[in-house]
Amino acid sequence: MSLRDDLGAPVPLEAPARRVVSLVPSLTEALAATCPDRLVGATDWCTRPAGLHVARVRGTKNPDLAAVAGLEPDLVVANKEENRELDVRRLRERGVAVWVTDIESVPQALASMRRLFAEGLDVPGPPWLREASEAWAGPVPAPTTRAVVPVWRDPWMVVGRPTFTADLLARLGYEVVGGRGSGRYPGATLEALDDPGLADVVLLPDEPYEFTTTDGPEAFVRVPTRLVSGRLLTWYGPALTESRISLDRA
Repeated sequence: MSLRDDLGAPVPLEAPARRVVSLVPSLTEALAATCPDRLVGATDWCTRPAGLHVARVRGTKNPDLAAVAGLEPDLVVANKEENRELDVRRLRERGVAVWVTDIESVPQALASMRRLFAEGLDVPGPPWLREASEAWAGPVPAPTTRAVVPVWRDPWMVVGRPTFTADLLARLGYEVVGGRGSGRYPGATLEALDDPGLADVVLLPDEPYEFTTTDGPEAFVRVPTRLVSGRLLTWYGPALTESRISLDRA
């Protein structure tokens, strides 16, 4: 099979993958929902679905490469943003096939996963993927709400562009704002973010920083805040079947 991943790198698979290790929580959930019998390893951060029983290979940024190789996977799935190029290269040097996804928008996520499942695993059109494609079809509406979306505090960092989260929110009528300069996750001061001239709302997700009722909302005195699911904001995969309805109602 002559395959290439989202970055154009060759993926040397001789047949559809039967043993897969996932280094990305979103893709772990997608694999578990589609072909759970093929998923043999995942990171410690792969928390969905609940009760997932597979070998753990440490974190997304520091995977145990020996443990990954020891699982004898046909394929390892990774992501350009979440995983280090160094780890991908070292796995390939061990002779492990790696498929790297590159996702910065909802359409890109749907197309990337559609190709991964069809070409890499010979599982075209999983039901959740068809449902997600239908849910997110249509044009991007004009923005009606300006939103600051912090991903970290002390120091404060916010969602910028181009990011999957910014594109997903744009499709719900939000324009992400804030941060010093441009970039995917720019820094910012709290004083600059807590400005009703900048934003109408601050969306506080529970990952990667775990904002809670007592950690986050108290920092903002001028702009209203809303706690939201980080999974629905940042995970592609089956989360996309829930995020449009859930975030619209938030």
